[in-house]
Amino acid sequence: QVQLVESGGGLVQPGGSLRLSCAASGSIFGINTMDWHRQAPGKQRELVAGITTGGSTTYANSVKGRFTISRDNAKNTVYLQMNSLKPEDTAVYYCRLYMLGKSTWGQGTQVTVSS
Repeated sequence: QVQLVESGGGLVQPGGSLRLSCAASGSIFGINTMDWHRQAPGKQRELVAGITTGGSTTYANSVKGRFTISRDNAKNTVYLQMNSLKPEDTAVYYCRLYMLGKSTWGQGTQVTVSS
């Protein structure tokens, strides 16, 4: 069984920064993708950023230039550095591990951007 534990969410003012972390534990094998999704109230869950074991990354257009995804393969941990946060970034952020055709989701962490 694989488990994901997210941390780092909170309340921040517009223009501020937060760093989310997601640690995976359990049976982690070989090539996989870890990514961050978010879901705002009344909206569908959307992909924010993803990163493969080899370090290839992808970003939603809305966060390009502001967010940076990275990972530590030795620790099976993925990070999301979020800068220049905007009120529209407010959402529950979920970490996902995609491996061997299966997805495992974290419990989510709330990010609120408000003055």
